[in-house]
This record gives sequence, structure tokens and C-alpha cells, in this order.
Amino acid sequence: MRTGLAAALFVISTSTLTSAQTAPAPFDMSPERPAGLHPMVPRLTLPAPTVTPPVTVPDAPSVPAAPPKPSPSFPARPQTVQPDSTPAEKAGGMRRYVVPFDKFGLEGEYDRKSWSVYLTPEQAAAPAKFNFAYQNSIVVAPEASQITVLINNRQIGQKQIGSPDTPTQVSFDVPRGLLQPGANLLTFEASQRHRTDCTIQSTYELWSNIDPAQTHLSFEGQEAAKLSSTDAIRAVGVDGSGRTEFDLLVPALEQPGTTKPLLRLAQGLSVLSGMPNQSISFSVDTLPAAGPGKLTVLVGTTSELQPYFPDLPPAAQSAALATFVTDPRTGSPVLLISGPSWEAISSAIDTIVSPTDRAPGIRRDALTTERWSAPNAPLILQDTRLTFADLGVKTTEFSGRRFRTKFNVAVPSDFYANAYGEATVLLDAAYTGSVLPGSHIDIYVNGNIASTMPITGTGGGILRHLPIRVAMRHFKPGLNSLSLEAILTTSDDNICVPGATASTTSRFALFDTTEFRMPDFARVGQRPNLAAMAGTAYPYGRLAGPMPLFIDRIDADTLSAAATLLGQMAVVSGRPMTIEPTTSPGTIGDQDAVFIGSISQLPAAVLSQLNISTASQATWRPVPDTQVVQPDTNSAFDQWRSKVSSGAWRGQVTAFQEWLRKNFDISLSSLQFVPRAEAVFTPSNVASLMVAQGASPTGAGAWTVVAAPSAKDLREGVDAVTKQRNWPQISGHITTYSGKTGEIETVPVSRFDFVPSQPWSLANFRLIAANWLSTNILSYAFLLVVLSILLGMATSGMLSRLGRGK
Repeated sequence: MRTGLAAALFVISTSTLTSAQTAPAPFDMSPERPAGLHPMVPRLTLPAPTVTPPVTVPDAPSVPAAPPKPSPSFPARPQTVQPDSTPAEKAGGMRRYVVPFDKFGLEGEYDRKSWSVYLTPEQAAAPAKFNFAYQNSIVVAPEASQITVLINNRQIGQKQIGSPDTPTQVSFDVPRGLLQPGANLLTFEASQRHRTDCTIQSTYELWSNIDPAQTHLSFEGQEAAKLSSTDAIRAVGVDGSGRTEFDLLVPALEQPGTTKPLLRLAQGLSVLSGMPNQSISFSVDTLPAAGPGKLTVLVGTTSELQPYFPDLPPAAQSAALATFVTDPRTGSPVLLISGPSWEAISSAIDTIVSPTDRAPGIRRDALTTERWSAPNAPLILQDTRLTFADLGVKTTEFSGRRFRTKFNVAVPSDFYANAYGEATVLLDAAYTGSVLPGSHIDIYVNGNIASTMPITGTGGGILRHLPIRVAMRHFKPGLNSLSLEAILTTSDDNICVPGATASTTSRFALFDTTEFRMPDFARVGQRPNLAAMAGTAYPYGRLAGPMPLFIDRIDADTLSAAATLLGQMAVVSGRPMTIEPTTSPGTIGDQDAVFIGSISQLPAAVLSQLNISTASQATWRPVPDTQVVQPDTNSAFDQWRSKVSSGAWRGQVTAFQEWLRKNFDISLSSLQFVPRAEAVFTPSNVASLMVAQGASPTGAGAWTVVAAPSAKDLREGVDAVTKQRNWPQISGHITTYSGKTGEIETVPVSRFDFVPSQPWSLANFRLIAANWLSTNILSYAFLLVVLSILLGMATSGMLSRLGRGK
């Protein structure tokens, strides 16, 4: 009987299991996935709810077990992680943001961007993961597009690009031993293809945006958060928006004698960090909050700092001290600079800043740019040839339609060859027989097209040192960004059969043996020249003695603005400058000097010297957001009168001027014998910051004024213009910035003076004359006529005494 009962139970369980396996699936009313929109590629993701929205719970969810590590010969597989925290951080680790920009993206069919991240020995030794989040254009084909991440030129992971709807979190394991103390090269590389379109125009629709707030290195353990020496200032890094902040608590900020060492400290911190978007702020009674990309600095004697930081080291009471201590409230490191007196504090500051000191006469070979664009830009002072390998451009084979790569070079502050000079790119490249005539290779300088080389041959070819001349009219003192772009069209692109965009057959190759040649160019300083100040801090970066700095009122906002400005100037000059603060303009004389403050605090004589209206001291006030600007009736009448009476005539004149400029590069400013006088400038109420430069009363020095309607506007305006995307736009005689619109406007230089910067030589004088005559073509034509007349008179006189007639 037991045997029969067991058999019956077995039959019943078998039939139940069979019916469960063969039960029909519930009917799915969701629409069918469009073909080609999201290819069904297996992805390793955490399950996410699809019906109910995500909710925040007090306790962090459990993290699933990590997949097994791949073979060391292959890059780590990407995996999706939670955006809030990583396992390393939950175990007591730290997060280090690495993107030095507020916005970061990879564009086109090929893009590669590199910069360096400075790590402490503790961070380099800790186990680490690299995390980032990205979202791409919907037209990017995921089956043919990848993002690759490299650290120190070694690939740590590759991800197919397929996140058009929402950002996707990606994490790669960093192999042990790959990170090193000091600078580590981080590279993002993208290869992107369009889903359906094969035209050149479609390549501009390809992009993948990387979120800086979710791109970071996560380290395991608490040792990575420690800062063991003052050299760790270089590792302060950035926050989630690409900013670097130095927050200084100085209780004795407004006391006499503290400004000079504090400004030296601010410059030293900026040079040591080398980050592109730095700001320095001072406080007298508030201990700043800690956070990523922030460094809190306590400066003062032990008695001054005791109320704000009770746990001071005993050594600070008897000697100068500069060291990192731990804030007991937050557990974060704090840089402490203290001593029994301010003389001792100045000595402690020198121990931090002195490694960055450099004599003005010592030549530097490069501008430091590696913290946002690696490698550093070589500084070209004379006839020089550099290979693309030296400039960080590697040999690349390309299968798409528009190839673009970038590199940086720098020229000195006394560069004067923008009207006649030509550099040369000696191109080493190859293209296949499928590339049609009409394709071309373009060279851009600072975003402006400088040269075009058409491809006219058929059947392919190998280019060996093909010279492409690059006009230097768009070069400026300091950093210059150059781009090489190849526009390639083929007969297959005209047909554009399905799957053609995903072809991996190379049609173009660029070799790193390509050379960039810069010829000898004229070298002479110009005054005024704000572009030279923004490029290399000229002329202040060359001063052997102290630079006078006029600050009428020492408050937190004004001193913060001055420290941020001087820190940026120190970064571009490559060294901290010696500053001599003063509150009396009479002690400055004709020296190179900087005046900073709210416009009502600046001497009227200084404003008049720089052709700035003194009435602006009372009238320059920002327009409130709620205030409506009433139109001026008289101005409206004048505008309509010009439109009705002479609008057609002016339109014809404007069209003729544009035709001359486009076809012959001739402007009205070049058709003059004597440059016109500088007009008196009145800042608009829309502007919130003004930077102006002019000559001192006798013309022996350069005066630079940095002014705003109020100290608060001054601080906010300087923080904005010193950002990497805004700083290169400072140029001309006057530059203004509007905090409401974010726009920067410049007033060009109409009259300038030459300032000798090199020993006199006939070769340099010839180059200076060539550039000046190329700019002033009317003077050149007049001189040519005079010389022709003199030559004719000399020839006539000589023939009258010779020959058969005699």
C-alpha cells in the first residue's frame, strides 16, 4: 500500500510541474521595440523597478556580489553601480572627483581628452575603482560606438555607448600598482558612429556627455583621506563642478602687515595646485566647511586661532609651523600655518611657497596645462620644429567621415607676428582610394580656421611632410589651441546602405611623425595688452622687484578677489610674484602696478589716466533684476532718423567694408596714418566687472585696473573671469564681464606703445617693421611711393652723368 501511495504522489507532482512549465505567459500590451532604437545587447545591470518610482530609504540597500575578475590581459568589464555611494565609501573610503570642468563631453566621431590627476602616496597605494556617468545623443549607434578610459596610457575599461534616455553609471576596477604617487594621466577616448546618416553634417550630432559630479576615483580604507605633508596641497583636486577652493581663516585679516604674506601664500597655493578653476576666500571668524576640492587653511598666531581651533599643536607656540592637522569636528585634514608671531608665520609660509619660486630671468620651456589638458604646452621662443608625438597626438587610423584632433602650443608675451607670420604643419598622413576629391584637411587656431588643404587626387595616397601653411593672425600671447580636422567623403557615403556607418575599414591615417614648425617671429612688448597679461601675466611676471598693488580697503571680499586674481596670474606666469601692497597711489609713480577695488575707492587720477570716465564712480550701479530699463526718447529718434535718411547708404558702406575684409583682409583701422585717440570709456550698468590697462603718466610702466560697483561684485566677477573658459577672452584695452548674462566684451586697442623686450638686432627690427607695415597698409603704400620716387630720382641723376648723352 505504501508503494502505491508513493506512486500516486509522484504522478500528481509531475503533472503539476508540467502544467506550470507549459502555462502561457500573460499577454504583454507594451508596444513593440522600434527596430534599431535599442539593440538587444546583454548588459550587466542591477534590476530596477519599472512600475513604482524609486524611493529613498534610511538604510543603504545591500550591494550584490561583484562578478569575478577578468583575466589580467583583458580590461575590466563595466558594471552599473548605484550613484549614491560605492562599496569602498561604505567601508570607510573616500571619493576623489577628477573632472576639472563644470561641463565635459566627447563630440564627433573621434574625440580624445587627457589631463593629469595628482595623488598622494596613500591614495596611490589604496585599492581603487574608477566611476563615471554618461548620457549620449539618441543618434549614436551603440553597436559601433565605445567609450574607453585609460590611466597612465593603460586601458582600464571600455563601454559600449548606449544610454540616450537617462545617465548610466559605470565602474571599472583600477589594477593594483597602476596608480602612482604624483601625477597620473587620465584619458577619455570616444569612437562614435551615427545610426543611419553618412553625411558630414550628421557627425556634429554625435556626443556623449560625462557628468563631472558622478565621475570620481573611489578609494578603500581611511588611509587615502590622510594628508601627510604639505606636498599634498598639489592633490587638493576639484569638486563635483570642477572648482577648487582654498578657504582661509585669518582672524587678524585686517591688521597691518598681514596682507603681504597672505597674498604670497595665495599665489603659492595656486601654483602648487595648478588647477584651472581656482578661487581663494578669506574669513575672519568662521571656520570653513570641508568638502571635495576644498582646502581649509588656518593662518594666525596661537592666541588668534585658539578660539576657533582649540587643539593646536604645542610646537606652534614656540616656532613657525606649517603642517596638516585633523579637524576634530569633521575628521578632515586642515592646513595649519601658525607661530608665536607674524614674522614666524611669514617664515612658515615661505617653507610652503619657496619650491615654486623662480627667478624672472630663467627661461621656462612650457606652460603648465597638464591639470586640464595634457601634455604641457611647449613655449616656443624662436624657430622650432615639434613632432605630433611631442605634442601628445598619437598615430591614429580612422574609418569615419570627420576626424579631429587637438594640441597646444604657447608663445611668449612679446609675440608680434599676427599680421604677416605663417607657421607650417608638415603633414604625415595617408588616405585610401575610396576618398573622393573635394575632401580637405583644415587647421584651426583658437577656434578660427587658419588653413585648408584640399585633397584633389584619386586612388589614395601617402603624404610625407606635406607643408600646410598656417596664418598666425589668430595666435596670441600665452596658450594657443590648434586643431587638425580631416573632412572625408566617399562614394559609399553617398549611397549610405544600411550598416555603412558601422564599417571599421580605415580610410584615413594620421601619423605622429607630423611636425609643427614655428618660424622666427618679431618679439616686442606692447602697452596696453590685456591678452599678454592673461597669457603670461605680462609685464608683472617679468618684474625683478616687487609689484605695487593698490588696495584702498582691506576687507574679506576685496582681499579674496585680489588673491584669486593674483593666484591666476601666478599660474600663467609659472611663479608667485613679489607683491608690495599700498594704499597711497602717490608711492607707485611710473612702475608697473595693479589697482583693485570697488570703483568708488579707486583714485580718480588713475581712472583718467586709463581713459575711464570718472563719473562712473557715482553712476556705475548694476541694474536690479526687477528694474525695467526705460527707453531713451532722444536716442530712439536718432536711430529712426538714421534708418530713414541714410540707412540704405550706410548699408552699402557696411557691405563694402565687409567685402574688403573678407576678400583682402582690409579694415578701416588699417587705412590710417596715425592711430585714433582712445575714447573715454564708461562702463555699462549691465556690466559687473571691468579690467582695464593703460600706460602710467610718463609711459614707463603699465597700470591695470580691476574694478566693480561693489566689493561683492568684485569678488564674484573675479571668480567668474578667472575660470578657464573665460580667462583667455580677456584682451584689448578694456574687458568687461556681466554677471547677469555671463558675457565678456572687449574694447580693442586703438593706440599702443612698443616696449623693448629683447636686445636690439637688425633681424628682429626687420620682423617688427614687417608686421607693423602689414597692419598699417596705408603707411606701407605711402612709404612704397616715396621710395619709388627716391629710386627714380637717384636713377635719373646717375644716368645724367653716364652714358652716350654725357
